Amino acid sequence: MNKILIIAPHPDDETLSSGGTLLKHRSTGDEIHWLIITNISEKDGWGIEKIIERQEEIKKVSKAYGFKSVHKLDFPTMKLDSIPMSTLVERVSNIISKIRPHIIYLNDENDIHTDHQISFKASMSSVKSFRHPYIQRILMYETLSETEFTAPLEGKAFQPNVFVDITNYFEQKCSIMLEYTSEVMEPP
Repeated sequence: MNKILIIAPHPDDETLSSGGTLLKHRSTGDEIHWLIITNISEKDGWGIEKIIERQEEIKKVSKAYGFKSVHKLDFPTMKLDSIPMSTLVERVSNIISKIRPHIIYLNDENDIHTDHQISFKASMSSVKSFRHPYIQRILMYETLSETEFTAPLEGKAFQPNVFVDITNYFEQKCSIMLEYTSEVMEPP
């Protein structure tokens, strides 16, 4: 059994990116954990109804995946650039030390969203092997609507080199995504 940690800048990034892979891990007996970097709050201008809705979505999604643990750092969404990097690194490192994961999934460093860029940097600073020798693999994921909007400059485009067949989990992943009623919109 492996311990898997998905680090998500925002709730829904775990599903958009690696939902099927997480379900596959769980089906093989792996233990899956979820770290959410940001959250919404009244002090940042969010209405109480929206906050309650978001927390309910997180509970439903957590239950659907069967996460062993969910950790919310509660940093303000769309404002990670106002948090000292040392604070982010310390908080992410503390969760990693607590879980002791073998495999970590984190967002691509070149995602267009600033919160994603900062989450990546803090996460990578937190996974140094001398701090956490039990980590065997670190994989970056593509987050639809954030990764593909990056300008395809040399060395900046997402270049996957690990592929996971999620055919048996795709419908369940899509079903879980629908739990994010506040995020799912009409195309495009």
